[in-house]
Amino acid sequence: MSKFIIQGGNTLHGNIRVAGFKNAATPIIAATILTKEEVLLHNVPLIEDVKKMIQILTSMGSKIVWTDTNSVKIDNSELDPAKMDMKLITTLRSSILFMGSLVGRFGRIKTKEPGGCQIGNRSLETHLKGFNKLGIDIDYNDKFYFLEKNKAAEEEIVMGELSVTGTENIILAAALNTGTIDLRVAACDPSVQDLCWFLNSIGAEIKGVGTHDLTIKGVRNLKGGEYHIMPDPIETGTFISLAGATKSRFTIENAAPRFIALEIEKYKEIGLKLEIEYLDLSPNKNYKLANIRVDGKVDLQAIKKLHDMPHPGFAPDLIQPFTVLMSQAMGTSLIHDWMYDGRLKYVSELKKMGANIVVSDPHRIIVIGPAPLFGKEITSFDLRAGATLIIAALAATGTSVVSNIYQVDRGYEALDIRLSKLGAKIERVDD
Repeated sequence: MSKFIIQGGNTLHGNIRVAGFKNAATPIIAATILTKEEVLLHNVPLIEDVKKMIQILTSMGSKIVWTDTNSVKIDNSELDPAKMDMKLITTLRSSILFMGSLVGRFGRIKTKEPGGCQIGNRSLETHLKGFNKLGIDIDYNDKFYFLEKNKAAEEEIVMGELSVTGTENIILAAALNTGTIDLRVAACDPSVQDLCWFLNSIGAEIKGVGTHDLTIKGVRNLKGGEYHIMPDPIETGTFISLAGATKSRFTIENAAPRFIALEIEKYKEIGLKLEIEYLDLSPNKNYKLANIRVDGKVDLQAIKKLHDMPHPGFAPDLIQPFTVLMSQAMGTSLIHDWMYDGRLKYVSELKKMGANIVVSDPHRIIVIGPAPLFGKEITSFDLRAGATLIIAALAATGTSVVSNIYQVDRGYEALDIRLSKLGAKIERVDD
């Protein structure tokens, strides 16, 4: 198992490029199942979750060709769901998206429950209830799910909650559906928008993209095409937090600020200086790309209260990196992560390093700063916790050893190499 050895206490400088969005890449890869024609995807992050999604497609007979480091050609014309690698399904949370795309194309599938980060209970109830309203019967037997399309879909489907992957699964299952469906209380997160834009680019008819009310007019067939996955807004925010925690100045390239507008306001509120230079429209013409110059050589001020919310609220995946910032800010901050009940494991690791944090309950912490951080041996419990602890290690005095780096590799492409180019002293070591 890999670990990072990090020498902290150095300021960073230069440029770092934002990779493709993990949370958009996985549903879009699943969506390629809906067409029998070839699809070429660009800006695909070369991360473990994407590799596993590709491996699952390959196990079913998909023809995969990497045309460049971050571009992949996918041909699902001869797909056979019966050959799906069930072991891989159980190791990956994003594999749940194969439910919607496979039943959408084939009408009947058998699959196992997905795996993924252990960050609390994440029920499939919203997905399954949505499938039922689409006319899909579901049976569970001996750890397998059996889905079969037997009835006409309801004309209006109201989601039980603002579930991102739940919304994406219903979109995938409905894209080839007969008739028109109004999907209410849909999540409108950036990944949902990118999935809809991709599907529309290959012939789907989805209206209301970016809102909580979608209209999906089923089409008989989808075509092939070429598509650029959006830059990762979570990675962008992570890099902003890195600049602030290490008191560094550097430029974040290939960002899409539109998708973290509230987060950017919060970064400014605590004292970070951000200068956004807008460039051209994205290759898909749906948003503007930009470079963000971050000045972290400032006196950070605590935020009175911060809580995550569904988009366009503060992204839950940026709560943890923001917590490191607040450990270095003057004053007391209340951080409330209400979405997940198992995501505070990283706090004990930050406290080992010297952070002054009080855990109020499974969802709320009080951060008192500034507190000097010191290098320690710490463990990455999940994807976002891993990135957060790397930030803390780079801000700390002395040497840190961050173990279980596989979690970081799941969502951040070659993070150690990119950080090294900023001047970070970080080394990957394999046990």
